[in-house]
Amino acid sequence: MTTTFITGANKSLGYETARRLIEVGHTVLVGARDPERGRAAADALGARFVHIDVTDDASVAAAAADIAAHEGAVDVLINNAGVFGPHAPADQLTAADASAVFDVNVVGIVRVTHAFLPLLRKSASPVIVNVSSGMGSFAATHDTGRVEGRAVAPLYTASKAAVTMLTTQYAKAWPDVKVNAADPGYTATDFNGHSGPQTVTEGTDAIVELATIGTNGPTGTLRDRHGDLAW
Repeated sequence: MTTTFITGANKSLGYETARRLIEVGHTVLVGARDPERGRAAADALGARFVHIDVTDDASVAAAAADIAAHEGAVDVLINNAGVFGPHAPADQLTAADASAVFDVNVVGIVRVTHAFLPLLRKSASPVIVNVSSGMGSFAATHDTGRVEGRAVAPLYTASKAAVTMLTTQYAKAWPDVKVNAADPGYTATDFNGHSGPQTVTEGTDAIVELATIGTNGPTGTLRDRHGDLAW
C-alpha cells in the first residue's frame, strides 16, 4: 500500500488529488492548516487528517512525528499548499507581501521536505511532487498566446519559478528520490474565482501522474497534463 501525504488537501486541487489517489489504492493523509476543514475533508474522503501549517516549524515537525508514529513511512509527498498573494498592482506590493507568499510557496516546501525526508527514505520508491505553475515558466509567461503570457502577478510567478528550480536541484541532490514539479494549468479554483476553463480533475492530471510514476519514472521535470513544460 502506498502512503501519500498531501499538504493543503482540504479543498480544490489538494482534495481532488487525494480523492483520485485513494481511488487508485493509495493510503492518503490529508494535511491542512485548519483542523475543522481538514477533518471534514478527511472524513468525506475516508482518509486520515494530519494537522500541518507549512509556515510553522513546530507544526511541521509535529506532523512528521504523527505520521512516524502511525504509518511509519511516507512513499509520496505532495507539496500542494500555496497562496496567490495580494491581488494588487505591482507598485503596491511590499516586502511583507513577498515574505508572506514565499514563506508558504517556497520556504514551506523546504520546511516540509526537510522534515519528511527521513520518512520518505524509509520507502522503497520515494516520490516528491511539488505543485508549481506555468505562471513560473519564462517560456509560458513570454507567450502571449497563453493565459500565462497575459497575466501580471509578480510575487506568485516568482515564487513558482523558485519552486521549479528547487525541484530540479532536489532531484540532482537526491538520486534516490523522484522529485518532480506539476503545473495544474488554468483550473477553476478559489485562486481565480473559479474562472479557469479546466475542471479540478483536469487540473490534477499532472499531479496524479507524477505521484504514481513508479521506480522507472522521471525526476527533475516540470509537467502539465499534456507532457513536459518548457520553463
